[in-house]
Amino acid sequence: MGLFSKKSAAPKTQTQDEVDLAAEQQVTFRAVFLGVVASVGGFMFGYVSGQISGFFDMDDFGRRFGNYHDGNGWVFSAYRQGAIVALLPAGALLGSLVAGRIADSLGRRIAISVSALFSCIGTIIEIASTTHWAQFAVGRLVTGVGIGALSVVVPMYQSESAPAILRGILVSCYQLFITLGIWTAEMINYGTHDLSNSSSWRIPNGISFLWALVLGAGILFLPESPRYAYRVGRVDEARNTIARLAGLEPNARSVNMQIDEIREKLEEEKAGADTKWYEIFGPNLLRRTLIGIILQSGQQLTGANFFFYYGTTIFKATGLSDSYITQIILGSVNAGCTVAGLWVVKNVGRRKALIAGALWMTMCFLIYSFVGRFVLDPVNPASTPEAGNVLIVFSCFFIVAFATTWGPLVWAVVAELYPARYRAPAMALATASNWAWNFLMSLFTRPITDSISYFYGLVFAGCCLALAAFVWLFVIESKDRTLEEIETMYEQKVSPRHSSRWQAEGPLGHRDAEEKPEVQSGSATTSHHGDV
Repeated sequence: MGLFSKKSAAPKTQTQDEVDLAAEQQVTFRAVFLGVVASVGGFMFGYVSGQISGFFDMDDFGRRFGNYHDGNGWVFSAYRQGAIVALLPAGALLGSLVAGRIADSLGRRIAISVSALFSCIGTIIEIASTTHWAQFAVGRLVTGVGIGALSVVVPMYQSESAPAILRGILVSCYQLFITLGIWTAEMINYGTHDLSNSSSWRIPNGISFLWALVLGAGILFLPESPRYAYRVGRVDEARNTIARLAGLEPNARSVNMQIDEIREKLEEEKAGADTKWYEIFGPNLLRRTLIGIILQSGQQLTGANFFFYYGTTIFKATGLSDSYITQIILGSVNAGCTVAGLWVVKNVGRRKALIAGALWMTMCFLIYSFVGRFVLDPVNPASTPEAGNVLIVFSCFFIVAFATTWGPLVWAVVAELYPARYRAPAMALATASNWAWNFLMSLFTRPITDSISYFYGLVFAGCCLALAAFVWLFVIESKDRTLEEIETMYEQKVSPRHSSRWQAEGPLGHRDAEEKPEVQSGSATTSHHGDV
């Protein structure tokens, strides 16, 4: 059973209704354009995250905000560097916690626009900084509030709007744009880092305004989330949006079934008591709340931001003459492989990809840690170039694994987890956990690496191994399901290890293949071999 089952498997078949509805939906320009524009929120996240690593190696930035040490020039203490880096995720933590309420009050579209434009205030504070590092850090805190709110509302908007056949890809585009933002920031840093004045860091900072304006204005030309529109009584708007995004007529069968599913779920909710945010910790939702928190925390605990936040510092220690080049190499691998990750999202199950990615990253960190600790010369790294090359190569291998699995997939899985009435607070809490670990790692990575050096990678290796086990035990397969189908799977307590075999009997009535392996209504008999 599960990973080690030796039973033979019959091929999985779908009911005729499922086949007809899947064939009816189309990949439309409107849906792709919606996903791309909204994903600029991820680009903003990646851009402000990727630029800070290069700033610390710029002469003017060091003169203004660092400390002068004889023999070393302008440097940053571990805690000053950690504070400057960490206040962005600290602000994002605050933003993510209030984002759900803003999204439910203003709507998804307006919440995205307001959050994008709010981040401009922080950019102004940063650019206006002259000699006080605390002012620059506070600017990053304010910017982080807007970025954190976007990290909740953008995936929520994408998951509620996208047709089922495109939802995984479009939500994962958020992660793709994060990687493109990181890469763009690294390229701009490389182009300005040799400038002797404040243009070296103020130009990269000022370009942030462009991304905020593109998102803040562009999102206003897109439709509201159909599920939000339906919940606030705009039924015709919801129907027309679903139809246009799927390339169908408003009265098409697929559209009618989705509207029926949304209506039935809403009626079930209204039949119950009034919704309270703390009910996400109740017996019916606690399991899903914890899954979302652990997955989002796990995305940070894989160790990816160890390279992106401190990349120039890390690779300078290996003896490289220009650590900016190495950062660009890692950023290029990250962006390129995230494009491949969209193929994984579309064609490979969530569970298999997350488990394989976690095991791959475990291997990379084990090699990285032991080579860095026992082979690389800590006094004169240039004397052990082979070890330095191994570190760079396995850093790239790690980025490949992260960018194709845990990078894009976590956003997609978490956006699919929750019932509509709890989606905003539950996603806010899950994303807040991501930012909380981001903050802690940003603040303490320098002091920890100063103390235990490359053995820090063993911490991440252990986390990746634990995450692989967690996904195998608790995360269901949600590929190509509607949000209402996923909700029904959780209500029926479908076994995660056999969730890929779950089949539909009707619009909302489903059966778990683990409990009923033989389906008489046109479906083939199935067993559980190979379900991960």
